[in-house]
Amino acid sequence: MEPGSSDLRFFKVILSSIADGVFTVDSKRIITSFNPAAERITGIAASKAIGRRCYEVFHSDICEHGCLLERTLRTGVESIDQPVNIINSSGDTIPISISTAVLRDDDGKVLGAVETFRDLSAIEHLRKELWKNYSFEDIISKSPIIHKLFSILPDVAESESTVLIQGPSGSGKELFARAIHNLSPRKNGNYVVINCGTLPPQLFESELFGYVKGAFTDAKKDKAGKLSLAEEGTVFFDEIGELPLSTQVKLLRLLQQREYEPVGSTGAVNADIRIVAATNKDLRELVAQGKFRDDLYFRLAVVKFDLPPLTSRREDIPYLVDHFIKRNNARRGKNIVSVSPEVMNILMRYDFPGNIRELENIIEYAFVICRGSIIHPEHLPTELNGAEQSPPASAVSDGTPLFKAIDEQSRIENALRQFRGHQGKTAAALGIEQTTLWRKLKRYNIDPQKYRES
Repeated sequence: MEPGSSDLRFFKVILSSIADGVFTVDSKRIITSFNPAAERITGIAASKAIGRRCYEVFHSDICEHGCLLERTLRTGVESIDQPVNIINSSGDTIPISISTAVLRDDDGKVLGAVETFRDLSAIEHLRKELWKNYSFEDIISKSPIIHKLFSILPDVAESESTVLIQGPSGSGKELFARAIHNLSPRKNGNYVVINCGTLPPQLFESELFGYVKGAFTDAKKDKAGKLSLAEEGTVFFDEIGELPLSTQVKLLRLLQQREYEPVGSTGAVNADIRIVAATNKDLRELVAQGKFRDDLYFRLAVVKFDLPPLTSRREDIPYLVDHFIKRNNARRGKNIVSVSPEVMNILMRYDFPGNIRELENIIEYAFVICRGSIIHPEHLPTELNGAEQSPPASAVSDGTPLFKAIDEQSRIENALRQFRGHQGKTAAALGIEQTTLWRKLKRYNIDPQKYRES
Protein backbone atom coordinates (compact mmCIF):
# COMPACT_ATOMS: atom_id res chain seq x y z
CA MET A 1 0.00 0.00 0.00
CA GLU A 2 1.37 3.39 -1.03
CA PRO A 3 1.80 5.87 1.83
CA GLY A 4 -0.63 8.77 1.83
CA SER A 5 0.20 12.47 2.17
CA SER A 6 -0.58 12.38 5.90
CA ASP A 7 1.94 9.56 6.32
CA LEU A 8 4.58 11.57 4.50
CA ARG A 9 3.90 14.63 6.65
CA PHE A 10 4.15 12.48 9.77
CA PHE A 11 7.45 11.04 8.48
CA LYS A 12 8.85 14.55 7.86
CA VAL A 13 7.83 15.70 11.35
CA ILE A 14 9.67 12.77 12.89
CA LEU A 15 12.83 13.46 10.88
CA SER A 16 12.67 17.17 11.77
CA SER A 17 12.46 16.44 15.49
CA ILE A 18 15.43 14.03 15.61
CA ALA A 19 18.64 15.54 17.03
CA ASP A 20 20.82 13.21 14.95
CA GLY A 21 21.49 13.82 11.30
CA VAL A 22 19.50 11.51 9.00
CA PHE A 23 19.62 11.15 5.24
CA THR A 24 18.53 8.52 2.75
CA VAL A 25 20.03 7.48 -0.57
CA ASP A 26 18.86 5.43 -3.52
CA SER A 27 20.73 2.41 -4.87
CA LYS A 28 23.25 4.71 -6.61
CA ARG A 29 23.99 6.59 -3.37
CA ILE A 30 22.17 9.70 -4.54
CA ILE A 31 20.66 11.57 -1.58
CA THR A 32 16.86 11.51 -1.52
CA SER A 33 16.17 13.14 1.86
CA PHE A 34 18.19 15.25 4.30
CA ASN A 35 16.82 16.24 7.72
CA PRO A 36 17.37 19.58 9.57
CA ALA A 37 19.93 18.08 11.96
CA ALA A 38 21.96 16.94 8.94
CA GLU A 39 21.81 20.51 7.64
CA ARG A 40 23.00 21.88 10.98
CA ILE A 41 25.91 19.46 11.37
CA THR A 42 27.17 19.72 7.79
CA GLY A 43 26.28 23.36 7.17
CA ILE A 44 24.70 22.30 3.87
CA ALA A 45 21.06 23.02 3.04
CA ALA A 46 18.84 20.08 2.14
CA SER A 47 18.06 21.72 -1.22
CA LYS A 48 21.77 21.56 -2.10
CA ALA A 49 22.31 18.05 -0.74
CA ILE A 50 19.33 16.24 -2.28
CA GLY A 51 20.11 14.95 -5.75
CA ARG A 52 23.87 14.76 -5.14
CA ARG A 53 25.90 11.66 -4.28
CA CYS A 54 26.63 11.34 -0.57
CA TYR A 55 30.44 11.56 -0.96
CA GLU A 56 30.04 14.91 -2.75
CA VAL A 57 28.35 16.29 0.38
CA PHE A 58 30.24 14.71 3.27
CA HIS A 59 33.88 14.40 2.10
CA SER A 60 34.41 11.78 4.80
CA ASP A 61 37.76 10.14 5.49
CA ILE A 62 36.17 6.81 4.40
CA CYS A 63 34.39 8.02 1.27
CA GLU A 64 37.04 6.87 -1.20
CA HIS A 65 37.96 3.64 0.55
CA GLY A 66 35.75 1.74 2.95
CA CYS A 67 32.47 3.60 2.55
CA LEU A 68 30.09 2.02 5.08
CA LEU A 69 26.98 3.13 3.20
CA GLU A 70 28.24 1.50 0.00
CA ARG A 71 29.06 -1.67 1.93
CA THR A 72 25.59 -1.73 3.48
CA LEU A 73 23.97 -1.35 0.05
CA ARG A 74 26.16 -4.10 -1.39
CA THR A 75 25.96 -6.64 1.44
CA GLY A 76 22.87 -5.68 3.44
CA VAL A 77 25.01 -5.61 6.62
CA GLU A 78 24.26 -2.62 8.84
CA SER A 79 26.89 -0.54 10.64
CA ILE A 80 26.41 0.87 14.13
CA ASP A 81 28.17 3.84 15.77
CA GLN A 82 31.28 3.84 13.61
CA PRO A 83 33.52 6.90 14.22
CA VAL A 84 34.54 8.92 11.12
CA ASN A 85 35.41 12.51 10.23
CA ILE A 86 33.62 14.70 7.70
CA ILE A 87 34.35 18.16 6.27
CA ASN A 88 31.57 20.70 6.79
CA SER A 89 30.70 23.62 4.50
CA SER A 90 33.27 25.85 6.26
CA GLY A 91 36.07 23.38 5.64
CA ASP A 92 36.25 22.30 9.29
CA THR A 93 36.76 18.67 10.28
CA ILE A 94 33.79 17.35 12.29
CA PRO A 95 34.01 14.05 14.21
CA ILE A 96 30.80 12.04 13.94
CA SER A 97 29.59 8.50 14.59
CA ILE A 98 27.49 6.88 11.87
CA SER A 99 25.03 4.01 11.59
CA THR A 100 23.71 2.61 8.31
CA ALA A 101 20.88 0.27 7.27
CA VAL A 102 19.19 -0.91 4.08
CA LEU A 103 15.75 0.41 3.04
CA ARG A 104 13.45 -2.22 1.49
CA ASP A 105 9.90 -2.19 0.17
CA ASP A 106 7.15 -4.57 1.32
CA ASP A 107 8.43 -7.22 -1.09
CA GLY A 108 11.98 -7.04 0.24
CA LYS A 109 13.38 -5.20 -2.76
CA VAL A 110 16.27 -2.84 -1.91
CA LEU A 111 15.21 0.77 -2.44
CA GLY A 112 18.32 2.39 -1.01
CA ALA A 113 19.83 2.98 2.41
CA VAL A 114 19.58 5.29 5.40
CA GLU A 115 22.41 6.75 7.41
CA THR A 116 22.13 8.42 10.81
CA PHE A 117 25.02 10.38 12.24
CA ARG A 118 25.77 12.11 15.52
CA ASP A 119 28.00 15.14 16.03
CA LEU A 120 30.80 14.20 18.46
CA SER A 121 32.44 17.66 18.53
CA ALA A 122 31.42 18.41 22.14
CA ILE A 123 32.57 14.98 23.30
CA GLU A 124 35.88 15.38 21.45
CA HIS A 125 36.35 18.82 23.01
CA LEU A 126 35.84 17.36 26.48
CA ARG A 127 38.13 14.46 25.61
CA LYS A 128 40.90 16.88 24.56
CA GLU A 129 40.44 18.86 27.76
CA LEU A 130 40.67 15.61 29.66
CA TRP A 131 43.91 14.60 27.96
CA LYS A 132 45.32 18.07 28.53
CA ASN A 133 44.70 17.67 32.25
CA TYR A 134 45.83 14.07 32.59
CA SER A 135 48.78 13.76 30.20
CA PHE A 136 52.31 15.09 30.23
CA GLU A 137 54.66 14.34 27.36
CA ASP A 138 53.75 10.67 26.66
CA ILE A 139 52.81 9.95 30.28
CA ILE A 140 49.11 9.55 31.07
CA SER A 141 47.82 9.65 34.62
CA LYS A 142 45.18 10.99 36.95
CA SER A 143 47.03 9.68 40.01
CA PRO A 144 47.93 12.36 42.60
CA ILE A 145 51.29 10.63 43.06
CA ILE A 146 52.14 10.96 39.36
CA HIS A 147 50.76 14.51 39.16
CA LYS A 148 53.11 15.51 41.96
CA LEU A 149 55.97 14.28 39.76
CA PHE A 150 54.46 16.15 36.79
CA SER A 151 54.63 19.38 38.80
CA ILE A 152 58.39 19.13 39.40
CA LEU A 153 59.39 17.42 36.16
CA PRO A 154 60.06 20.64 34.17
CA ASP A 155 62.29 22.04 36.93
CA VAL A 156 64.16 18.75 37.29
CA ALA A 157 64.64 18.59 33.52
CA GLU A 158 66.03 22.14 33.42
CA SER A 159 68.69 21.24 35.98
CA GLU A 160 71.79 19.15 35.36
CA SER A 161 71.10 16.95 38.38
CA THR A 162 71.40 13.18 38.09
CA VAL A 163 68.00 11.47 38.44
CA LEU A 164 67.22 8.00 39.79
CA ILE A 165 63.83 6.54 38.81
CA GLN A 166 62.68 3.56 40.87
CA GLY A 167 59.60 1.46 40.15
CA PRO A 168 58.44 -2.04 39.24
CA SER A 169 58.91 -3.40 35.72
CA GLY A 170 56.47 -1.89 33.23
CA SER A 171 55.59 1.14 35.38
CA GLY A 172 56.82 3.77 32.89
CA LYS A 173 60.37 4.53 34.03
CA GLU A 174 61.69 4.97 30.50
CA LEU A 175 58.87 7.41 29.67
CA PHE A 176 59.91 9.63 32.58
CA ALA A 177 63.56 9.42 31.55
CA ARG A 178 62.73 10.44 27.98
CA ALA A 179 60.50 13.27 29.25
CA ILE A 180 63.40 14.61 31.33
CA HIS A 181 65.55 14.67 28.19
CA ASN A 182 62.84 16.20 25.97
CA LEU A 183 62.19 19.01 28.45
CA SER A 184 65.84 19.75 29.12
CA PRO A 185 68.27 22.19 27.44
CA ARG A 186 69.90 19.03 26.00
CA LYS A 187 66.81 18.03 24.00
CA ASN A 188 68.62 18.62 20.69
CA GLY A 189 71.36 16.19 21.69
CA ASN A 190 71.16 12.39 21.51
CA TYR A 191 69.23 10.29 24.00
CA VAL A 192 71.24 7.09 24.49
CA VAL A 193 69.85 4.05 26.32
CA ILE A 194 72.21 1.61 28.02
CA ASN A 195 70.63 -1.51 29.48
CA CYS A 196 72.90 -2.61 32.30
CA GLY A 197 71.25 -6.01 32.53
CA THR A 198 72.00 -7.11 28.97
CA LEU A 199 75.74 -6.40 28.70
CA PRO A 200 78.25 -8.95 30.08
CA PRO A 201 80.64 -7.35 32.64
CA GLN A 202 83.67 -8.00 30.41
CA LEU A 203 82.06 -6.02 27.57
CA PHE A 204 80.43 -3.29 29.61
CA GLU A 205 83.45 -0.98 29.82
CA SER A 206 84.38 -1.27 26.15
CA GLU A 207 80.77 -0.69 25.05
CA LEU A 208 80.30 2.23 27.42
CA PHE A 209 83.69 3.94 27.28
CA GLY A 210 85.03 2.66 23.95
CA TYR A 211 88.58 1.45 23.41
CA VAL A 212 91.79 2.28 21.62
CA LYS A 213 93.66 0.23 19.07
CA GLY A 214 95.62 -2.60 20.70
CA ALA A 215 93.66 -2.49 23.98
CA PHE A 216 92.99 -6.23 23.52
CA THR A 217 93.47 -8.90 20.89
CA ASP A 218 90.58 -7.96 18.58
CA ALA A 219 91.03 -4.18 18.96
CA LYS A 220 92.25 -3.51 15.42
CA LYS A 221 91.33 0.19 15.55
CA ASP A 222 89.95 2.80 17.90
CA LYS A 223 86.23 2.53 18.66
CA ALA A 224 84.10 5.18 20.33
CA GLY A 225 81.80 4.08 23.16
CA LYS A 226 78.14 4.88 23.73
CA LEU A 227 79.05 7.79 26.00
CA SER A 228 80.59 9.62 23.06
CA LEU A 229 77.27 9.30 21.18
CA ALA A 230 75.52 11.09 24.04
CA GLU A 231 77.84 14.10 24.06
CA GLU A 232 75.72 17.20 24.85
CA GLY A 233 72.78 14.84 25.33
CA THR A 234 71.43 12.37 27.89
CA VAL A 235 72.45 8.84 28.88
CA PHE A 236 69.77 6.63 30.36
CA PHE A 237 71.15 3.71 32.41
CA ASP A 238 68.27 1.25 32.54
CA GLU A 239 68.23 -1.47 35.24
CA ILE A 240 71.24 0.06 36.96
CA GLY A 241 70.75 -2.37 39.85
CA GLU A 242 72.14 -5.11 37.58
CA LEU A 243 75.50 -3.34 37.27
CA PRO A 244 78.32 -5.57 38.66
CA LEU A 245 80.39 -4.17 41.53
CA SER A 246 83.50 -4.35 39.35
CA THR A 247 82.09 -1.77 36.95
CA GLN A 248 80.27 0.38 39.50
CA VAL A 249 83.51 2.14 40.44
CA LYS A 250 84.02 3.17 36.80
CA LEU A 251 80.58 4.73 36.68
CA LEU A 252 81.25 6.47 40.02
CA ARG A 253 84.25 8.25 38.51
CA LEU A 254 82.09 9.36 35.58
CA LEU A 255 79.55 10.85 37.98
CA GLN A 256 82.14 12.46 40.27
CA GLN A 257 84.58 13.89 37.74
CA ARG A 258 82.56 13.93 34.50
CA GLU A 259 85.35 12.10 32.71
CA TYR A 260 86.24 8.55 31.71
CA GLU A 261 89.06 6.56 30.11
CA PRO A 262 88.50 4.41 27.04
CA VAL A 263 89.78 0.87 27.54
CA GLY A 264 93.54 0.81 26.89
CA SER A 265 93.87 4.60 26.95
CA THR A 266 96.19 6.53 29.26
CA GLY A 267 94.26 9.78 28.98
CA ALA A 268 90.86 10.87 30.27
CA VAL A 269 88.02 12.12 28.08
CA ASN A 270 85.68 14.82 29.35
CA ALA A 271 81.98 13.87 29.29
CA ASP A 272 79.41 16.61 28.65
CA ILE A 273 76.39 14.43 29.37
CA ARG A 274 73.29 14.27 31.58
CA ILE A 275 72.75 11.00 33.45
CA VAL A 276 69.39 9.44 34.29
CA ALA A 277 69.19 5.96 35.81
CA ALA A 278 66.34 3.55 36.52
CA THR A 279 65.87 0.33 38.44
CA ASN A 280 63.10 -2.07 39.41
CA LYS A 281 65.02 -2.97 42.56
CA ASP A 282 65.38 -1.20 45.90
CA LEU A 283 68.92 0.17 45.69
CA ARG A 284 68.96 0.93 49.41
CA GLU A 285 68.36 -2.76 50.07
CA LEU A 286 71.12 -3.69 47.63
CA VAL A 287 73.46 -1.28 49.44
CA ALA A 288 72.59 -2.96 52.77
CA GLN A 289 73.36 -6.35 51.18
CA GLY A 290 76.72 -5.11 49.89
CA LYS A 291 75.66 -5.55 46.26
CA PHE A 292 75.63 -1.86 45.38
CA ARG A 293 78.09 0.86 46.35
CA ASP A 294 76.63 3.38 48.76
CA ASP A 295 78.69 6.23 47.30
CA LEU A 296 77.37 5.42 43.81
CA TYR A 297 73.81 5.28 45.13
CA PHE A 298 74.01 8.74 46.65
CA ARG A 299 75.58 10.14 43.46
CA LEU A 300 72.73 8.69 41.41
CA ALA A 301 69.87 9.67 43.75
CA VAL A 302 70.37 13.44 43.71
CA VAL A 303 66.75 13.56 42.54
CA LYS A 304 64.71 10.40 43.08
CA PHE A 305 61.38 9.47 41.50
CA ASP A 306 59.46 6.52 42.97
CA LEU A 307 56.83 5.24 40.51
CA PRO A 308 53.93 3.23 41.97
CA PRO A 309 52.63 -0.02 40.46
CA LEU A 310 49.45 0.16 38.38
CA THR A 311 47.46 -1.41 41.23
CA SER A 312 48.17 1.74 43.26
CA ARG A 313 46.83 4.00 40.53
CA ARG A 314 43.79 2.12 39.20
CA GLU A 315 42.10 5.41 38.35
CA ASP A 316 44.53 5.59 35.40
CA ILE A 317 43.35 2.36 33.80
CA PRO A 318 40.42 3.83 31.76
CA TYR A 319 42.67 6.58 30.36
CA LEU A 320 45.47 4.15 29.53
CA VAL A 321 42.99 1.81 27.82
CA ASP A 322 41.69 4.71 25.71
CA HIS A 323 45.27 5.71 24.86
CA PHE A 324 46.27 2.18 23.79
CA ILE A 325 43.08 1.79 21.71
CA LYS A 326 43.88 5.01 19.83
CA ARG A 327 47.47 3.93 19.26
CA ASN A 328 46.49 0.49 17.95
CA ASN A 329 43.79 1.97 15.71
CA ALA A 330 46.43 4.20 14.12
CA ARG A 331 48.93 1.37 13.75
CA ARG A 332 46.55 -1.29 12.49
CA GLY A 333 44.00 0.78 10.56
CA LYS A 334 41.12 -0.44 12.71
CA ASN A 335 38.15 1.43 14.17
CA ILE A 336 37.74 -0.13 17.60
CA VAL A 337 35.81 2.34 19.73
CA SER A 338 36.20 1.07 23.28
CA VAL A 339 36.08 -1.90 25.62
CA SER A 340 32.80 -3.20 27.00
CA PRO A 341 31.80 -2.45 30.62
CA GLU A 342 32.48 -6.11 31.44
CA VAL A 343 36.03 -5.84 30.11
CA MET A 344 36.65 -2.61 32.00
CA ASN A 345 35.47 -4.23 35.22
CA ILE A 346 37.86 -7.15 34.62
CA LEU A 347 40.74 -4.74 34.01
CA MET A 348 39.87 -2.62 37.05
CA ARG A 349 40.06 -5.74 39.26
CA TYR A 350 43.13 -7.38 37.72
CA ASP A 351 46.43 -7.21 39.66
CA PHE A 352 48.71 -6.44 36.65
CA PRO A 353 52.02 -8.02 37.70
CA GLY A 354 53.46 -6.51 34.51
CA ASN A 355 51.94 -3.08 35.21
CA ILE A 356 51.32 -0.63 32.32
CA ARG A 357 53.31 -2.71 29.87
CA GLU A 358 51.06 -5.70 30.58
CA LEU A 359 47.93 -3.59 30.05
CA GLU A 360 49.33 -2.42 26.72
CA ASN A 361 49.99 -6.04 25.71
CA ILE A 362 46.43 -7.03 26.70
CA ILE A 363 44.92 -4.34 24.46
CA GLU A 364 47.24 -5.30 21.61
CA TYR A 365 46.18 -8.95 21.96
CA ALA A 366 42.51 -7.92 21.92
CA PHE A 367 43.09 -5.97 18.69
CA VAL A 368 44.34 -9.13 17.03
CA ILE A 369 41.27 -11.13 18.08
CA CYS A 370 38.47 -8.51 17.93
CA ARG A 371 36.71 -8.07 14.58
CA GLY A 372 34.04 -5.65 15.76
CA SER A 373 34.12 -2.15 17.22
CA ILE A 374 33.93 -3.14 20.92
CA ILE A 375 36.39 -5.32 22.84
CA HIS A 376 34.50 -7.99 24.83
CA PRO A 377 35.74 -10.48 27.46
CA GLU A 378 36.19 -13.22 24.85
CA HIS A 379 38.81 -11.01 23.16
CA LEU A 380 41.02 -10.93 26.26
CA PRO A 381 43.88 -13.36 27.00
CA THR A 382 42.46 -16.47 28.69
CA GLU A 383 44.54 -16.00 31.83
CA LEU A 384 42.70 -12.76 32.65
CA ASN A 385 39.41 -14.54 33.28
CA GLY A 386 41.02 -17.16 35.50
CA ALA A 387 43.65 -15.00 37.19
CA GLU A 388 43.53 -13.96 40.81
CA GLN A 389 41.95 -10.55 40.99
CA SER A 390 41.56 -7.87 43.60
CA PRO A 391 38.10 -7.30 45.09
CA PRO A 392 35.92 -4.97 43.03
CA ALA A 393 36.33 -1.34 44.05
CA SER A 394 33.49 1.17 44.11
CA ALA A 395 34.15 4.87 43.88
CA VAL A 396 30.77 5.90 45.21
CA SER A 397 28.42 4.56 47.85
CA ASP A 398 25.59 3.80 45.43
CA GLY A 399 27.52 0.92 43.87
CA THR A 400 28.56 2.68 40.65
CA PRO A 401 31.59 0.79 39.25
CA LEU A 402 34.83 2.66 39.81
CA PHE A 403 35.66 3.15 36.12
CA LYS A 404 32.23 4.69 35.43
CA ALA A 405 32.51 7.02 38.42
CA ILE A 406 35.98 8.16 37.36
CA ASP A 407 34.85 8.82 33.80
CA GLU A 408 31.69 10.67 34.86
CA GLN A 409 33.48 12.78 37.47
CA SER A 410 36.12 13.78 34.93
CA ARG A 411 33.48 14.84 32.38
CA ILE A 412 31.70 16.96 34.97
CA GLU A 413 34.92 18.61 36.17
CA ASN A 414 36.05 19.42 32.63
CA ALA A 415 32.65 20.85 31.68
CA LEU A 416 32.65 23.03 34.83
CA ARG A 417 36.11 24.23 33.94
CA GLN A 418 35.03 25.03 30.38
CA PHE A 419 32.00 27.06 31.55
CA ARG A 420 33.72 28.56 34.61
CA GLY A 421 31.43 26.84 37.10
CA HIS A 422 28.14 27.81 35.41
CA GLN A 423 25.88 24.90 36.35
CA GLY A 424 23.19 25.59 33.75
CA LYS A 425 25.65 25.56 30.84
CA THR A 426 27.48 22.58 32.32
CA ALA A 427 24.27 20.55 32.60
CA ALA A 428 23.30 21.45 29.03
CA ALA A 429 26.71 20.41 27.69
CA LEU A 430 26.48 17.10 29.53
CA GLY A 431 22.91 16.52 28.34
CA ILE A 432 21.43 16.25 31.86
CA GLU A 433 19.00 18.24 34.00
CA GLN A 434 20.37 20.78 36.48
CA THR A 435 18.88 18.84 39.37
CA THR A 436 20.72 15.73 38.16
CA LEU A 437 23.94 17.72 37.94
CA TRP A 438 23.38 18.99 41.50
CA ARG A 439 23.04 15.42 42.81
CA LYS A 440 26.20 14.35 41.00
CA LEU A 441 28.13 17.32 42.41
CA LYS A 442 27.10 16.15 45.87
CA ARG A 443 27.95 12.55 45.10
CA TYR A 444 31.49 13.34 43.93
CA ASN A 445 32.01 16.18 46.41
CA ILE A 446 32.68 18.70 43.62
CA ASP A 447 32.56 22.40 44.49
CA PRO A 448 31.61 24.40 41.35
CA GLN A 449 32.75 27.61 43.09
CA LYS A 450 36.42 26.81 42.60
CA TYR A 451 35.92 26.64 38.83
CA ARG A 452 34.50 30.17 38.82
CA GLU A 453 37.79 31.37 40.20
CA SER A 454 40.02 29.31 37.92
